[in-house]
Amino acid sequence: MSSFSGLVLSLSALVALVPLGLVRAESRGPLWAAVAVAIVGPAAWLAHSFGDGWRTGFAIALWLAILVSMASYAVLVALVRGAAKLAPLLAAYLVALAVVATTWQHAPERPLIGKPPEAWLIAHVLMALVAYGLLTVAAMAGLAVFLQERALKTKRPTDFTRRLPSIAEGETLLAQLLMASGAVLAVALVSGSVLSWFTFAAPLKLDHKTVLSFATFLAIAGLLFVHRRGGISGRRAARYVLFAYLLLTLAYPGVKFVTDVIVGE
Repeated sequence: MSSFSGLVLSLSALVALVPLGLVRAESRGPLWAAVAVAIVGPAAWLAHSFGDGWRTGFAIALWLAILVSMASYAVLVALVRGAAKLAPLLAAYLVALAVVATTWQHAPERPLIGKPPEAWLIAHVLMALVAYGLLTVAAMAGLAVFLQERALKTKRPTDFTRRLPSIAEGETLLAQLLMASGAVLAVALVSGSVLSWFTFAAPLKLDHKTVLSFATFLAIAGLLFVHRRGGISGRRAARYVLFAYLLLTLAYPGVKFVTDVIVGE
């Protein structure tokens, strides 16, 4: 892909995310149109990027995370009440990720180590991405709870907070998304162990990505356990979810940024 065409596609995919933050959750037609555009934009960029084969760069990792987050959000909007109201927060965050991806889209890419089975590699990457996408939306639900409780405490709701899920809706979404992301992350960790065996002849390679991924799973499991016992809710739960999301972000795009952008340059 040439530099110019890559930039045009990347900017187009970025712009495709913007309408999602502008529509109202009550307007289902415009909302679904915005969701579709926000999925097609990144998907088109990725399809073009993978035209010459498998790629592993930092920008690719971010656009994959954006696409899977949008796909996860679309499923939630169809199935879960109140999920549509996360649109303004999710759109703002994904646009920020897209800006970073566009800025470093030509960072050097590191080749894959070893010769893992391609089908197993794709399955593992897919599971890891789905876990990250679900936890991304969970983080937005947690942030929504935090903002709503703050607005309630200060008695200063804004038009932006009125567009977000209520505290009860946000907490329900948060619990559901944590269970889903924890289950998928567990599968990703198991498939990653098998992949490590094919690559390094060892079931576990204790690098930064592995340690942070396991730490994220433990944080999610611990939060769910305490939540089930009724010991945590609201802003405290939101903080722990954001912390878990930070760990997984450091494990996946964070490690990519260090290896491809900082070390690569």
